[in-house]
Amino acid sequence: MDKLSTERRSANMRQIRSKDTTPELFLRKQLHRRGYRFRLHRKNLPGKPDLVFPSRRKVIFIHGCFWHQHPECREGRVPGSRREYWKPKLVRNQQRDALAQTALKEQGWDTLAVWECELAKSATPILEQILRFLGPAGKHSG
Repeated sequence: MDKLSTERRSANMRQIRSKDTTPELFLRKQLHRRGYRFRLHRKNLPGKPDLVFPSRRKVIFIHGCFWHQHPECREGRVPGSRREYWKPKLVRNQQRDALAQTALKEQGWDTLAVWECELAKSATPILEQILRFLGPAGKHSG
């Protein structure tokens, strides 16, 4: 049973954004400070990646742990109420993610998915991984 009223739950769900989330803004700021230039949410690419580095042919997806079902995270679990609604919806999100990454790879793009919780904790390890993925800054323009 949901602890919130239907109206309150609806209001909460309306507040959830797909762009300009806190983890996304954090990562954008960190990368820009280090000299990386990128494009945002390119609609002409499968999955509309959050960060696109055209000259590097690399993209980064910033996944919310709940919406994309991060298996190693407490937030990445199906809610206890209305499971018949949530489970198929969340599975479709995962399937869509996999299809987008496959299509991007077929088009010659390298992809990296970063989890919201990785950016919320001490972001240093994931930031180092992202910098290795991208290669040296300034070598390519956005």
